[in-house]
Formats: sequence, structure tokens, C-alpha cells
Amino acid sequence: MTDNNLRDDWWKQAVVYQVYPRSFKDSDGDGLGDIAGVTEKIPYLKALGVDAIWLSPFYPSALADGGYDIIDYRNVDPRLGTMKDFDDMEKAAHRSGIKIVVDIVPNHTSNEHVWFKQALADGRGSAARDRYIFKEGSGPNGEFPPNDWGSLFGGPAWERVDDGQWYLHIFAKEQPDLNWNNPEVHEEFKKTLRFWADHGADGFRVDVAHGLAKKLDGASMKDLSRWTVHDSLCHDGTHPLWDRAQVHDIYREWRQVFNEYTPHRFAVGEAWVVPEHQYLYASPDELGQVFNFEFAKANWDSSAMRTAITEGLKAAERSGSTPTWVMSNHDVPRHASRYGLPQVPSQAHHQLAKDWLLRDGTSYYEDRDLGTKRARAAIMMEAALPGSVYVYQGEELGLFEVANIPWDRLEDPTPFKTRYNFTDKGRDGCRVPLPWDNADMPRAATWDASFGAGASFGFSAKTKADGTVSAEAHLPQPLWFKDFAVNAEDDDSGSMLNLYRRCLELRAQTLTPTQLSTIDWLDLGSQVIAYARKASDDSGFQQIVSVTNFGNEPVELPKGKVLLSSQTLPQDGTIPQDVTVWIAR
Repeated sequence: MTDNNLRDDWWKQAVVYQVYPRSFKDSDGDGLGDIAGVTEKIPYLKALGVDAIWLSPFYPSALADGGYDIIDYRNVDPRLGTMKDFDDMEKAAHRSGIKIVVDIVPNHTSNEHVWFKQALADGRGSAARDRYIFKEGSGPNGEFPPNDWGSLFGGPAWERVDDGQWYLHIFAKEQPDLNWNNPEVHEEFKKTLRFWADHGADGFRVDVAHGLAKKLDGASMKDLSRWTVHDSLCHDGTHPLWDRAQVHDIYREWRQVFNEYTPHRFAVGEAWVVPEHQYLYASPDELGQVFNFEFAKANWDSSAMRTAITEGLKAAERSGSTPTWVMSNHDVPRHASRYGLPQVPSQAHHQLAKDWLLRDGTSYYEDRDLGTKRARAAIMMEAALPGSVYVYQGEELGLFEVANIPWDRLEDPTPFKTRYNFTDKGRDGCRVPLPWDNADMPRAATWDASFGAGASFGFSAKTKADGTVSAEAHLPQPLWFKDFAVNAEDDDSGSMLNLYRRCLELRAQTLTPTQLSTIDWLDLGSQVIAYARKASDDSGFQQIVSVTNFGNEPVELPKGKVLLSSQTLPQDGTIPQDVTVWIAR
């Protein structure tokens, strides 16, 4: 166990590893990762040096949206295991000193949830229907949607049911939005929070945290059309769907539940809101922490990164919490690829990377050497910052986005609910199952020689329990994964994996024990991000200085002892472009 995890407020300075369970490790050979697979790899995660694992949804689901369409909030998807498997995983993690964070999805359920089935059966005006957001349609016979809102996944945000009413779904039609004006919804989610806390969850990640409190009454649906579902960045809180003041009443309720436990549970909110509103979600009276997505959205640019860091620190100070830092997750293209693509400013974040994905990775040149170099510099720049670092599975291996998955193998709903290959290829490229063993080498598939078939780089057990050959991984793995397999990187002292291990080890030894949330900026030029932090009392140093050079020209290496560098440094006492150095003094 890390010393940090001995603290009740461990989450304030934690390294949290996001597990996307269906693509992490398959223990039974069915081609889907599972809970027992997570248990199997607890030693790997302990050696990596993480404080906690965050499990993306593992609940029963029809998989209309990668598990975020939940049928039963208090159970495990049978394809991923059982409640016993979860309890065994929780015990194994806690024995290894690793905390557990589970994903809570309160904005919507699956359309196969018992509540929604009852809403359809009971009809207009029923108590069951009031748990969701149903409206009458427009047009002479209500045959048109209530208004012209479009779903975030493409197509209309309204779906008509047999009796003629329409229900709201901000995401896929299989994900009807809940009505958080209904007291039953509040009580149901408090039960869910207690259920997982009683099963050992130490914290929660809250999906679409800014979207629960909606106001669709008091104005005509036509008048509400001046707003769009896609615009969540509202400064004055008047958007009918996003970031409304009333959402904080919900989280103050949840805080009372969190505080029933010792130590108190915490939550981190996924809230795509304007930076000046982030602090509200992270208040100690509410969730406790919120994701700083400004950091994840930034290009590899010193000005953008400095702004993201500054805003993250400011928001955390205002909330009385600690900042969070994240470069990749299950919703965005992997940052090793983003940093290797041309760094072109755009109105929408990751726009160039998404265009590149639409063309199966052919529209722009992906410089993987450069992307790797920048990703190595980035983790060091990130990990030296105060607060919590969120690592997405596979980034510690330096994995790139798999841009050329055949379109008929995609699982994400966005490509098929938008204009197919004219709008969005979706998020499957960052969700491809992990490579664990390069000896378990698949053969080139007949449908595309760049992908493997059969074996799965150790992702799946070699055979099922009945002795038959394991199924292929649910998403195809490219053959270049062999160079990024865990066993290959484990034996390479210069690998990304070993850089992460050393980086997180030094962070835990020299920085985390201070529990401080401030930095001192150093002025080494506009193309350099340099800051100092107080070192822990038992490290033998006064300060740790992190320097990242974004510029074309080398910069002078500050005085002190070099603890770690993202690349081998030259002998002339300088830091080359796209390199980070940690210096103790």
C-alpha cells in the first residue's frame, strides 16, 4: 500500500487507473474482458504504482453505448462475471492497498431497465412514466418530435412510443433520460450508492454529472429550441439541460450518503462545463472532485497547457478540493496519437484527430516517434503537478489510437447514428483490448492483413473452460500491438511502461507526502513550462523542479540533481525540444 492510501482523504493526491473492463483482460476466453480479469492483473497495477482503479460500467447492459446503458445498477453483467467476482476483486485490490472507484450513470437508464418497461406499460400520466421525461409531440397529431433537438449521438433527441408520446434521450435512443424532479429517482440512486459502498467501493465517478437537473416546463418546447443539446458550456446557468444550479442540490444529498461511511466516500464528476463552474461540483459539500478536461483538450502547445494547468489549480483552490489531471480516457483519441498529428488550433477540441479517424488514419501523417516523445514528456509534466492523476488503461504502454478498425467491426453507436463516415467514427479506437503477451501472436486476418485473428496478445485465456479455442477479441487488435505488449515493455528499461513506473514511484516518494496543492511558476521562456514544488521532508531535497521544453531550441538545464528525464539528455547541459526533466535541489 502506498503511504497516501493510509489517509482518509487519499483521493486528493491519488494516481487513479481507469479500467475499461470489456477491454482490459478476458479470463474466460469469450473475447470480452471481465471482472476476474481485473483481479488477475491486480499485481500488475500494484507494480505500476497506482492508488486506485476506476472501473467503467460493468453492469448488465445491452451495450448500446459500451455499457453506459444500464439495465440493473446493482449487479454485474453476467458476461463479465458475478457479484462474487466483484467482491473477490475488491478484496484482492484492498489487500494490495488499491482503492476501488465505480462508475455511476445517473442521467439515463437503459430502455431495458425495469423502470422504463413499466413506464411504457403504464402509459400517459402514470407514476412510472414520471420517472422519465415524456412529452407530447408537435404537429396536428403529435407526429413530430416536441422540438428539433438533436442527440449527441446523432439523429433526433426524442423517440416516439406506441401511445404517441415522445421521450428525451440526450444520447442514444436506448438511453432514456431520467426525470430528476421525481423523488423516487433521488431515493433509487442513494440506494445504489450505498449498495456499492457496502460492497467496498471507496469512491464514485459520476457520468454526465452536469446534466441531471433539467427544466423543460414553464416554456414551450418550441421556445426551448433556441438551445442545443450540443452546447453544454453555458456561463449563466440558463441552459434547460446542462449545468443548472439545481444539480448541486442532488450532490449535496449524495454528500450526506458519502458521509455515512468511515472514511467518507468521495466522487469525481464528469462535468463538461465552463472552467469557472468546475469548482461547484468539487466542493467538499458535494462530490469532492471534478475532472479538469481543459488539460485533456489541449494541443501540445505551451500556452494551451499553461492555461489548462492554471485554470485547474484555480478551480481546485476555489472549491477547497485538489485538481485533477487527465490526458486520455475512453471517450477521446489516445494522446500519443493526438500529439503525433499536426498541432492545428480548432474551434472544437480534437477536431483534427477526429477528421483523421474518419479517414481511417490516412488524412494526416501520424508521426509516432514524435507522439511517443511528447507523451513521455507529458506524463512527467502531469505527474509532478499537485492533485490527482487519472491514467487511462494502455497509456502506460504508449498505445496509439487504432484508427483503421474496419467500419463493420465498430461497436460505438456514434458512427451509425450520425452520417456514417461524414461525421464521426466514434470511440472504439481507444477501446481496443490491451496486449499483454507478444508470444500470443495472432495471424494476419484475411479481411485485413494489418489486424490479427485468432490469438489476442494474451488478452484472452488461450482456451475456454470447456477446452475449446477462445473467441476473438470483441474489437480487432492491430498486429503492431506486439511491440507494445506488457511483457515486451517489462523487459525494456527504456519503455513507456518503465517510465510510468519510475515516474509514479518518484511522485509517491518526493511529492505526494507533502499533500500540498500549490506550485511556484518558474520563468524559463514562453515555450517552457517550468514549476517548482516543495519536496517531502524525508526525500533529502528542498524542491522538485519540473521543466518541459516545447520550443524548437534547447534550454539550459537548471542546477540541481536530475532525478528523471523523459529522454536521455545531451552532455551539453541543455534540455532538448519535447523533453521533460525532474530536478531535485
